[in-house]
Amino acid sequence: MNTFDRIYELRAIFQSHRYPVSAEDLAAQMECSWPTVKRVMKKMRDELGAPIRYDRKQKGYILDRAGDGQHELPGLWFSLSELHALLTLHELLNRMQPGLLRQEFSPFRQRIESILKGRKMSTGEVFRRFRFFSVGARACLPDNFHLAASATLQRRKLDFCYQNRAAESSSRRIVSPQRLIYYRENWYLDSWCHQAGDFRTFALDRVSEIALLDETALEIADEELDDHYAGAFGIFSGPATRTAVLRFTPKRARWIAAEQWHPEQQGSWLEDGSYQLCLPYGDSRELVLDILRYGPDVEVLAPDDLRREVRARLTAALKQYE
Repeated sequence: MNTFDRIYELRAIFQSHRYPVSAEDLAAQMECSWPTVKRVMKKMRDELGAPIRYDRKQKGYILDRAGDGQHELPGLWFSLSELHALLTLHELLNRMQPGLLRQEFSPFRQRIESILKGRKMSTGEVFRRFRFFSVGARACLPDNFHLAASATLQRRKLDFCYQNRAAESSSRRIVSPQRLIYYRENWYLDSWCHQAGDFRTFALDRVSEIALLDETALEIADEELDDHYAGAFGIFSGPATRTAVLRFTPKRARWIAAEQWHPEQQGSWLEDGSYQLCLPYGDSRELVLDILRYGPDVEVLAPDDLRREVRARLTAALKQYE
């Protein structure tokens, strides 16, 4: 470990302790000899002005918090693990449609790579050893995302044309954006639609001719947004009005028991080793698709209309193979 990391590590130890730390504890936490610790402290005092003092009464060293109570190292300092974490985060963002913040992060990434190179460390391992795969992602134009993000953060209205897949129609909308949602590899905009006079969720990949208006967006309290969007299952908004009761076979139960389908779900093991999952929902469309993924490993116990809907879809699928 080089001097840079030693200084950062020692500073972190001091900042995490309210009372003096003994020489033995410092050496143990830094996993080095006491002479090495003394050299690092001397460098921090002499070159960085760190107010490290020895408390004779408590027989330990402390970063003096007198005055403003805080000592900051010059510049923006990161440990090696934090630099790798930042590079991994950048790579993740870079692979998310539509290449989010690629341009904004580029100078930052170049600076990190320069720092690591100066320490004779390669950044290549991050990109060789980490892989990110997207399944079901739909292409979203960068301008759509950036304008939607700007309107959401600046609290301004948006004007755009929206293409509804289900109805195969398009309409002009003026909305007050409330939240951007990244859900199952795609971006959505939770908004108050001024045409509908109600909440609506728009898929950004279906938006075109988007424009940022010079009008203040309608402000809606977080509690009201949570009540409307967080109660039901999946991306479809609205209050949860039903409770689905699903039973998974013992073979599949081990995986389902570890998954979260909904924040308010309730699960229990049954005597035969199967697993019963109860979760609230309003619109059944997405829930049905998730149930169908498990084929013979799941049975809908309630409500009856959901059971009939799943059965009809399975029957229709079976006819495809007759």
